Amino acid sequence: MTEAAHVDLKLPPKVSGEKPDIGHMEEFGVNFAKFLLRCNQECGELAEFNMGGQQTVLMSGPDAQEAFFKTLDSKLSRAASYQATVPVFGRGVIFDAPPEKMKTQLKIQVDALRYQNMKNYAAVIAEEVDQWIAEWGDEGELDFADEFIRLTLHTACHCLLGKDFRLRMTDEFKRLYHDLEKGLQAIAFVDPYMQQPIFEARDNARARLQELISDIIAERRANSDKVYGDALETFMSGTYKDGSFLTDNEVTGLVIATMFAGHHTSSGTAAWTLIEIARNPQQAAEVVAEVDALFTDDQPLSFESLREIPKLERFIEEVLRIHPPLVLLMRRVMEDIDYNGTLIAEGKTVAASTYGSHRNPDFFPDPEKFDFHREKPDTLWAFIPFGGGPHKCAGNAFALMQLKSIFAALLRRYTFELVDPSDSYQDDLSAMVLKPSSPSRLRYRRR
Repeated sequence: MTEAAHVDLKLPPKVSGEKPDIGHMEEFGVNFAKFLLRCNQECGELAEFNMGGQQTVLMSGPDAQEAFFKTLDSKLSRAASYQATVPVFGRGVIFDAPPEKMKTQLKIQVDALRYQNMKNYAAVIAEEVDQWIAEWGDEGELDFADEFIRLTLHTACHCLLGKDFRLRMTDEFKRLYHDLEKGLQAIAFVDPYMQQPIFEARDNARARLQELISDIIAERRANSDKVYGDALETFMSGTYKDGSFLTDNEVTGLVIATMFAGHHTSSGTAAWTLIEIARNPQQAAEVVAEVDALFTDDQPLSFESLREIPKLERFIEEVLRIHPPLVLLMRRVMEDIDYNGTLIAEGKTVAASTYGSHRNPDFFPDPEKFDFHREKPDTLWAFIPFGGGPHKCAGNAFALMQLKSIFAALLRRYTFELVDPSDSYQDDLSAMVLKPSSPSRLRYRRR
């Protein structure tokens, strides 16, 4: 149905500054988080802008965001909006799979992060943290933006692909994964198949990763009586309704997709958590005292011991508010939507900005101030670091458990302080996943 057919409905207000042919792409590419803030400030709850020919409506505020998250896939499609992930995850995987297959694959992914596996993962992460800090010595200085990328890649590999793979993980694997990550820059959401060196490297990396993971799958099939208790085992044993198993390509795609959930976002959040600990020493002291009281005598970390650490959890939530891992979430409009008398037409894209939502002063007074004591909003739809509704991020429990594991171990052993001026630690907005700019140097001292 065309916009003209809805004569009784308004159209979303349009954002100023659109340029011929490219629309708002130039401003979006320079600093898309601040561009989204401008959209909301200028137009309000709904703001339409042009992403290189793709008309996009930003939905801001709890009411609009609730509609965004709760509207059925048949009307607002995730798959149609996230085609940039198809070359990364693989053909026929998640957003390139038919709806029923995608539903099954996502269920298998959730099963990989179920309670029983999480119990195993807590001990694995604690082991990785111990190895990471084993050679730190009494004091030193590190770029923690880089350090947490390395640590969370190790933890994700260990939890998802198993100890055997983690022990033989090579520089090649790290390079391949890095090439996949670079393939999800903002331009990929306009056209992921244009001729670009980063996309050629992405495609080569995806093909090589499938070779490496297929070798592991073959080894495990040859030792089918062994129990591994990791995500790869869950992916390999998962079946579709007709009883067929996932192909090597599909298993590889789920490994990559789950690693993105378990590593790519967690590394940035971990780095920002440590930076905020260092630049908010009074608030950090409360968290350290809690950790000391809960983990006496250097007792080993377990999933059970990590269940309730309220001050650390609130501190991490405040980090997620100011530095949300994913700045922008998107859907494609498959059927005309009437939102409170405004037409959002079929074919357009709708978006919700976590970055903007978490800076709404109506729900977060003095929003740029870090304060883990602040009151939580009385609506679910203002604080959305992991999305919401039926499609809330499946990896959120794993991510929080990983972060709590890391900081329960670190804060018992070391203190941290900034090396550079506090305001030099800034969000890196060059990609769709938020992380601190590098270098993010901190000085550590053994307690």
